[in-house]
Amino acid sequence: MNENLPRPRSAIYLLPNAFTTANLFAGFYAVVQAMSGNFEVAAIAIFVAMVLDAMDGRVARLTNTQSAFGEQYDSMSDMVSFGIAPALVMYEYQLQALGRWGWIAAFIYVAGAALRLARFNTNIGVVDSRFFQGLPSPAAAALVAGFVWLSVDNRIPDYESLAWLAFVLTVYAGISMISNAPFFSGKSLALEKKLSPQNVMLVLVLVFAFVSSDPPIVLFLLFIVYGLSGWIVWYWRWRRAQQLHDSRRESREAEAAEVAGTKPEGASMAHKVDPVDPVDPVDPVGQADRSQAPARSEPHIADSQDQDKPKDWFKKD
Repeated sequence: MNENLPRPRSAIYLLPNAFTTANLFAGFYAVVQAMSGNFEVAAIAIFVAMVLDAMDGRVARLTNTQSAFGEQYDSMSDMVSFGIAPALVMYEYQLQALGRWGWIAAFIYVAGAALRLARFNTNIGVVDSRFFQGLPSPAAAALVAGFVWLSVDNRIPDYESLAWLAFVLTVYAGISMISNAPFFSGKSLALEKKLSPQNVMLVLVLVFAFVSSDPPIVLFLLFIVYGLSGWIVWYWRWRRAQQLHDSRRESREAEAAEVAGTKPEGASMAHKVDPVDPVDPVDPVGQADRSQAPARSEPHIADSQDQDKPKDWFKKD
């Protein structure tokens, strides 16, 4: 009975892996071009690898051909295209002039990319899908490649300050990848807002027109903003948590002060008795209130006693 069911074609599983292989080739090609001194071509190859990396996962989901092999193969390709290739391109371009500081910065970037990919594979389904934990490796590669492309395209002279700027940017990208700063992933938009194909095409055309105006400057500025956005979100969350903590602490202190201030007042009120209410049948007014009451004159008390006393008619005067 199962023999009559249509078997999935094995060739369709090669489609997402083909994009992954193209991604790997683009990263390797960037390294080769950087060793030959073609830094602009090397930077463009890294951006092409980013596009291919974004397509392989989507193709796998559309064709329902996800597999554990594809995930591991994608991670290996990302390590080459977004870990080793950007570090070697930047090292050949500027970091080599700094000596040991140059290769230390390049190694920090490579180690950060490796740790980032390993953590991403182990934390799938654990962290918030709306945000990446740390700067994604493609975005970090775009920072490095965008800097190289922008510098070569604008023919910026090779000053020592440019090399140290490349050092700072490379170290920043490597540290940001292994940080806990939340970077927006864009998955929430795809899940919550089902865009129509017409709207998707309109957005793509607008983005393409905006980027094509000046690709090196536009891409580098876009990824600079994205590379700083995670730290801004992290600082905003930290400030919000601090304000919430301070407000709770102030409310607890206010409650404690109120409780401490109402106990003596309640205790003193317990001993105070309204002189109008006959609380005690023996002493309705109370000893304290009696001392404050206006005293009656002795003749008045004597007259009242004489009036109340019956007269003895049989007693002789």
